[in-house]
Amino acid sequence: MTIQATEVGKRRTFAIISHPDAGKTTITEKLLLMGKAIAVAGTVKSRKSDRHATSDWMEMEKQRGISITTSVMQFPYREHMINLLDTPGHEDFSEDTYRTLTAVDSALMVLDGGKGVEPRTIALMDVCRLRDTPIVSFVNKLDRDIRDPIELLDEIEAVLKIKAAPITWPIGCYRDFKGVYHLKGDYIIVYTAGHGHERTETKIIQHLDSDEARAHLGDEYDRFLEQLELVQGACHEFDQDEFMNGQLTPVFFGTALGNFGVDHVLDAVVDWAPKPLARVANERSVEPVEEKFSGFVFKIQANMDPKHRDRIAFMRICSGKYSQGMKMRHVRTGKDVRIGDALTFFSSEREMLEEAYAGDIIGLHNHGTIQIGDTFTEGEVLGFTGIPHFAPELFRRVRLKDPLKSKQLRQGLQQLAEEGATQVFFPERSNDIILGAVGVLQFDVVASRLKEEYKVECAYEPITVWSARWIECSDKKKLEEFSNKAVENLALDGGGHLTYLAPTRVNLSLMEERWPDVKFRATREHH
Repeated sequence: MTIQATEVGKRRTFAIISHPDAGKTTITEKLLLMGKAIAVAGTVKSRKSDRHATSDWMEMEKQRGISITTSVMQFPYREHMINLLDTPGHEDFSEDTYRTLTAVDSALMVLDGGKGVEPRTIALMDVCRLRDTPIVSFVNKLDRDIRDPIELLDEIEAVLKIKAAPITWPIGCYRDFKGVYHLKGDYIIVYTAGHGHERTETKIIQHLDSDEARAHLGDEYDRFLEQLELVQGACHEFDQDEFMNGQLTPVFFGTALGNFGVDHVLDAVVDWAPKPLARVANERSVEPVEEKFSGFVFKIQANMDPKHRDRIAFMRICSGKYSQGMKMRHVRTGKDVRIGDALTFFSSEREMLEEAYAGDIIGLHNHGTIQIGDTFTEGEVLGFTGIPHFAPELFRRVRLKDPLKSKQLRQGLQQLAEEGATQVFFPERSNDIILGAVGVLQFDVVASRLKEEYKVECAYEPITVWSARWIECSDKKKLEEFSNKAVENLALDGGGHLTYLAPTRVNLSLMEERWPDVKFRATREHH
């Protein structure tokens, strides 16, 4: 086995998906604690000083307690290298989340035991299903009142349309939470409260029919056996193939806040989740163990370091090995670039990287030349597929409070559009700037970041735009004819692509009928 194949075999790259408030940030902290990346959960161990930071690092995120941007963290665990991607927990950020899910090989779904399956979780699962992503499930908050666990499993199956196979089963909940029983291994993992911020030795009771197990469960023993019989009769057994095909999810129970059950989930990712998989490019399928380097950019993040006005492009390595100082071909521009300063991430902490393999996420300094969806190779012309833009659903006209700052406004919006925080449109017939978003919160985020990072204050005005469609037409003459007739509703997006801004649904239908040779696209691939 080559060194490269060995390194690829050690990689596990996964994202956490959940509804807001299901405990995603807490579970991220505890996963990092498992990897000893954090000395005390909630306090990132920094080389320079003990700075407080977790994966929610942007100002607005800190205030609102939601992850708006995708953080990337790498840490070692059980002789493997874990690449953990935290996805935005707010429903307005489906694009960013979607693109993150194109960069992972598996996902961890976190459910609130008191609430079960919530709308955001359903939307994220739909995205995972598009690529048959293997899902590990964690039912959180067992240290509070939760719904009947059997009911929760039924709901996972009925609503998310995926088989649920419990691996551990809870013994009580809230004040009576005593731990979990491992169904396959026939042992109890005992819960002791008050160890949320440190790694503790786990107490195990072997065999459910032991005297020790009877003593631990006390009066609940007989009732627990009855429930277990029901569970084992009614639930699916874990099946590796079905898991790998995204048809079955292993389910674990625990409390992230109490730091219990998180290690079971991480063990499942290491033992069962796939190592980096082959990736489909337009030209061919690319295997992770190939010698030559290739990777694609799935996210651009501006101003990760307030001290340096910087932009970082996050790249998923698909094959080969990154070595410090290597030469890469930026396929879209055709230029060769030497990369000597790629970064590895630990939330907003970053370190220079000497080498990285398929499955790893690395950061490239971006001076405005890299876009989402760009591919880098060692010379081969490749374009990885499936990294889309979605047509926004909400639109606002931007009004500048200080007219002298129009240059900064355009620069700020251009950068925010490039990293996918918003979509920006410049109408052909006016000097207006129109923003498009998937949810209302995105407008707030853009305004607050323009103010914080670019010192530009703006306000929004309503505008009669129902939806945007990207225009494609192979017949140049027809396209010119269409452009002349529809000029009042045409705009260029941030990337310079011709876009039709439809004032109403009816208007769009009429235009599609009237111009059959023109394609009105609701999504556009990044390329």
